[in-house]
Amino acid sequence: MVFSVSIFVSLAPYIASALLLFLLLEQLSYLRKKRNLPGPLFVPPVIGNAVALVRDPTSFWDKQSAAAGISGGLSANYLIGKFIVYIRDTELSHQIFSNVRPDAFHLVGHPFGKKLFGDHNLIYMFGEDHKSVRRQLAPNFTPKALSTYTALQQLVILRHLRKWEETFSGGSRPVSLRHLVRELNLETSQTVFVGPYLDKEARNGFRTDYNLFNLGSMALPIDLPGFAFGEARRAVKRLAKTLAVCAGKSKARMAAGEEPTCLIDFWMQPIVAEIESGNPPPPHSGDEEIGGFLFDFLFAAQDASTSSLLWAVTLLDSEPEVLSRVREEVGRIWSPESDALITVDQLAEMKYTLSVAREVVRFRPPATMVPHVAAVDFPLTESYTIPKGTIVFPSVFDSSFQGFTEPNRFDPDRFSQTRKEDQVFKRNFLAFGWGPHQCVGQRYALNHLVLFIAIFSTLLDFKRLPSDGRDEIVYCPTISPKDGCTVLLSKRVAAYPDY
Repeated sequence: MVFSVSIFVSLAPYIASALLLFLLLEQLSYLRKKRNLPGPLFVPPVIGNAVALVRDPTSFWDKQSAAAGISGGLSANYLIGKFIVYIRDTELSHQIFSNVRPDAFHLVGHPFGKKLFGDHNLIYMFGEDHKSVRRQLAPNFTPKALSTYTALQQLVILRHLRKWEETFSGGSRPVSLRHLVRELNLETSQTVFVGPYLDKEARNGFRTDYNLFNLGSMALPIDLPGFAFGEARRAVKRLAKTLAVCAGKSKARMAAGEEPTCLIDFWMQPIVAEIESGNPPPPHSGDEEIGGFLFDFLFAAQDASTSSLLWAVTLLDSEPEVLSRVREEVGRIWSPESDALITVDQLAEMKYTLSVAREVVRFRPPATMVPHVAAVDFPLTESYTIPKGTIVFPSVFDSSFQGFTEPNRFDPDRFSQTRKEDQVFKRNFLAFGWGPHQCVGQRYALNHLVLFIAIFSTLLDFKRLPSDGRDEIVYCPTISPKDGCTVLLSKRVAAYPDY
């Protein structure tokens, strides 16, 4: 023991010197990559500013945006051994979105997404592989498929609103909508994506695992048992496995000649037809890969939709005139007394409500940033080259407030047929991405938001409770109002659709 201690004592100066050298080289590497970009001059060793990010994401990203605003639209920082660049300027963001390819930028969806999401993931694909899977997805979003989803979406919305009305109606019991809306959207995703293939037990396990994923996506990337990130990674594996089983069941049902009843059926039907015609299975159509792709859909739809629905209620409460116009338009087109669901033709008539939905997404884009990794040294501007390995954060949020008329004002009329700001400032409307990885399900997402706004506004009266900073943005993991959209609810109509 004395011998071991003496050896350690004798080596201690060398260990300390090596550690100090490592820390010095780390700082010099950071400063070399940062060059003249605004950002912290000193970063904590190894973990960088990850603790500040996890503790208060809103403040962290606000500071990055503010720093980028004073110097050409770019700012820098350091997270868990990774140099990062934040992009505020829209045109610079377009350079990232338009150059997703093996020799430029790789979309990762999360700063540590490749580790978190697993191997079979659409967002990591390039070239012909990516195009092949995108072509396979086309049947999922035909008018017939969207019409099927519209009915399923409404049934879930109505079921949950009835439960809310029965539990919280009367205007005396305040309720935070955040968790209620998340549950509504999780059931919607399960029903629309893999409806008949999940039994009650599987749905409960699904809910538990998705909550673990949510917690881990906001935690430090420590991949060990007991840590949130490690638990999230294992939850993703279980979710993808469950979804792979659903893909297999759907293939069997489509092979039996049944009609599609959910998204996975519309996806599997042409794949099964191809195989039955004697051709080899299309690439990337195995159950395991399909399960991974379906998790992509879940990740893209679930939390983004929760964010948009919460902000829709928040903004309708703060803009009574907008709410009144929505109710007037919906009342002319659909009545709950009819005991009929909103048809796709009626949905298409709700042009002002669609404008409201678009403005909600512009004003509060759910995924405020879309992380990419630089595969090479990439000359972004004349004066700055993004170093290889950098995590790059194009800011969708900042772009949403560039170009548009009075961008800080919530104004659905900007998307009217007269003003057409969605076309005039199309390059700034990046909530659904841009380029080869642009969201394939944006019509589905907008339909869901329009249906929720129309039905919720028609069936319920609501009033948010006053609280300090209630409209401040928090990340969980997409953005939400700080108060979780806490409201008083009361029944607005005598007749309630009964399904």
